[in-house]
Amino acid sequence: MSGTSFALGLVGAGIGRSLTPAMQEAEGRAHGLNLTYRRIDAEVRGLAVEDLPSVVHWAQALGFDGLNITHPFKQAVLPLLDEVSRAADDLGAVNTVVIRDGRLVGHNTDWSGWGRAFRSTLPDAVTDRAVVVGAGGAGLAVAYALLDQGAAHVAIHDTDIDRAEAAAIRLGKRFAAERIDAVTDVAAAITDADGLVNATPIGMHGHAGLPVPAALVEERLWVADVVYFPLETELVALARGRGCRVLPGGGMAVGQAVDAFELFTGRRADADRIARHFAELTSS
Repeated sequence: MSGTSFALGLVGAGIGRSLTPAMQEAEGRAHGLNLTYRRIDAEVRGLAVEDLPSVVHWAQALGFDGLNITHPFKQAVLPLLDEVSRAADDLGAVNTVVIRDGRLVGHNTDWSGWGRAFRSTLPDAVTDRAVVVGAGGAGLAVAYALLDQGAAHVAIHDTDIDRAEAAAIRLGKRFAAERIDAVTDVAAAITDADGLVNATPIGMHGHAGLPVPAALVEERLWVADVVYFPLETELVALARGRGCRVLPGGGMAVGQAVDAFELFTGRRADADRIARHFAELTSS
């Protein structure tokens, strides 16, 4: 891409605290681009899922180059697109829409961003057995990333067993079915695993606590969290205190921003620079 001016937006509900606009604009400046990024907050603007076609239409008509999509629109945006990446189709969710040459192309950078952060932080763990707690969108993305990069087995646990089973079936169609299972006994699954990922809201501001009993967090495990408000969740603090190798929730936030920037602009993002900026934003 030869352009130097980009208009981007984030579509979601309750996105006032999102760090994505700041990260994208800062990386744009570092590349000498005129990149603007706006929040389109459904709560602020009184928008519902049924309004999404109009939002996407006007973004395209007004010359936007891309949109990030978050809750509750990641599934609803699919039928509005001209094309989706294989991973987005596998996951049934889109969080990045590139608008180019009159076409809307959907991608999912949650899985690729988390996978990027995981490989960078724990490169020797990519083939490990893992337990993912939470079978929502984040859990699906994490499980997909683990399986894509070679995890021997992923056990997915959710308080809603039907949702966990649906996630296992969906991912089993893309990867070998014997590599992923829905489990009800999380303690037994962790005993048989090398790593643990929290992909639930437990630990974020307003949702204090641990996603699994504290006794299950053993030194031999690596532990990851997708929550980054706060970065030092109770799980992360506990794991560090017990000597576990840890990947905090900022990894997914930074990784998806890196991948989305590259899709939007065609420029290679500096992952280290974006990570430093993220650290500055979360420390203030």
